[in-house]
Amino acid sequence: MKVLVTGATGTVGNELVKALLQRGADVRALTRKQPKPGTFPDAVEIALGDLTDPVSIAEAIKGADKLFLLIGSVPDELTQALTAYGLAKQAGLKHVTYLSVFKADQFLDVPHFAAKFAVEQAIRAGGMPYTILRPGYFHQNERRLRPVLNGPGVYPVPAGNQGLAAVDVRDIAEAAAISLTAEGHTGKTYDLVSSELLTGPAAAATWSKLLGKKITYAGHGDFDGFEAELRKTGTPSWIAYDLRVMFQGYVERGLSSTEDQTARFAALLGHQPRTYSSFAAELAKEWAAA
Repeated sequence: MKVLVTGATGTVGNELVKALLQRGADVRALTRKQPKPGTFPDAVEIALGDLTDPVSIAEAIKGADKLFLLIGSVPDELTQALTAYGLAKQAGLKHVTYLSVFKADQFLDVPHFAAKFAVEQAIRAGGMPYTILRPGYFHQNERRLRPVLNGPGVYPVPAGNQGLAAVDVRDIAEAAAISLTAEGHTGKTYDLVSSELLTGPAAAATWSKLLGKKITYAGHGDFDGFEAELRKTGTPSWIAYDLRVMFQGYVERGLSSTEDQTARFAALLGHQPRTYSSFAAELAKEWAAA
């Protein structure tokens, strides 16, 4: 059984490749250019292609049995996703696992949420066997915060006080691998959320303890400033706007998960999902050893 993995060089895709190999699947990684030696294990087949080029995607799909569909942060996300899905369906693939986002249907003012929900609807109506995964905020997003945590001592993510559903990328990859290699997941939609909600003040307190210094939560009252700061630091303008609307929606409407959602995710994994605080402890040790 061969799985074509889109987004294979990214945070989720790289973990998924490893998880699929551990489960005995053959893996074909879709990449835009030849990856550097050591990027993937030798057992991984490389397919060069671009999700904006249907000809290259059709070629990459040949001989594959299943598809993991992940579209990164691009302005034409909907077009890329529907093109890959349509070509996979046309080729007769047996299953697609699509990586969406938690509560995609409740934040339709956020461009990438709206695109993902539209893809969900197309997949559900398309007739091809599918699983949809809806992860919360990635724990691994915190890797980029090292300069501001260790420098000025600020937790800059406007996470708010209500609590954001969050998840470890390794658990996302494991769930995806299970959906692609085990029976019983066709037609299912899974919320991928851990038991620990993320808030700005709690995150600051966690990092204060782990780093042995005072970390201050930057707050969430100035989204104009947040958006402007993203642009100033090199974030493309359209992404800065998207993230602004997303976090403002989180603060105003919340992105909390329930115990039942976590329990269902744990049942899928066969173990409790990793928590934010446990990942933060891992990351702090990694930084200290570097």
